[in-house]
Amino acid sequence: MRNTRTALAVLFALSSFASIASAQSALELPQPSLKARVEQRVGITDVSVDYSSPGVKGRKIWGDVVPYDKVWRAGANAPTKLTVSRDFKFGGAPVKAGSYSLFMTPGKAQWTVMLNTDLDVSQEEHDAKKDVATITVKPAALPALRERLRYTLDDTQDAGTTMNLEWERVRIGVAIAIDTPALVNASIDKAVGELWVPHYQAASYLFNTNQIDRALGMIDQSRAIRSNWRNEWLRAQILQKKGNKAEAMASANRAQELGKDDEVFEKFVKANLQKTIAGWK
Repeated sequence: MRNTRTALAVLFALSSFASIASAQSALELPQPSLKARVEQRVGITDVSVDYSSPGVKGRKIWGDVVPYDKVWRAGANAPTKLTVSRDFKFGGAPVKAGSYSLFMTPGKAQWTVMLNTDLDVSQEEHDAKKDVATITVKPAALPALRERLRYTLDDTQDAGTTMNLEWERVRIGVAIAIDTPALVNASIDKAVGELWVPHYQAASYLFNTNQIDRALGMIDQSRAIRSNWRNEWLRAQILQKKGNKAEAMASANRAQELGKDDEVFEKFVKANLQKTIAGWK
């Protein structure tokens, strides 16, 4: 009986601890440094900054809370993160699209701003060898006290935006430049270059439903946009079905030439193509 009561007491204690832990995990309290995010569309590129926002709280910030001439995580808690969806220039330095941790070394006359590939490293562990951009900027004075640290993306145009950090009475600005016209032209070229696909798909349907003349016209439109082994091989089959064996063989040979070094063609198409044209001969 005594053992039973002891076991029940242990179970009750464990249950109580679990209830307390569950209540604690559900409790939310304001954090000293608030999580924040700013984002901006620049032309066709997405730019965002994720950071934590500490307050001044009557303290001396520069040279005290944030020492001069030491690497700082440019915020609080976790490292600040800059994400840009396409290639860009950071203060004039070319950087590939992606996410980067943002570090700064404040100075009285100028600051060093760095983008780093390690997203989880602390400011004490910052490795300059992993920096993809390192630039120097001059701090500007704010006309009024900025109680909480904040980032803004200002003066946005298609060609870029300015990332500003503001805290206490200091502003640090870094230009983010994006070659939007080049990106758009590349997107146009890709979209236009892929127009061979719907023409090819339509030709394939027409061929399979025995609409041969229209299939030939459609596949020729596909080839006019971009000739490749897929539309050349389909054209060869269409021409063979029309009884034009010479042109069919010529298209089949072009398909084999264009298919060289293409993994899909070499693995899954080449053997069947060669077997088929051997039958044509």
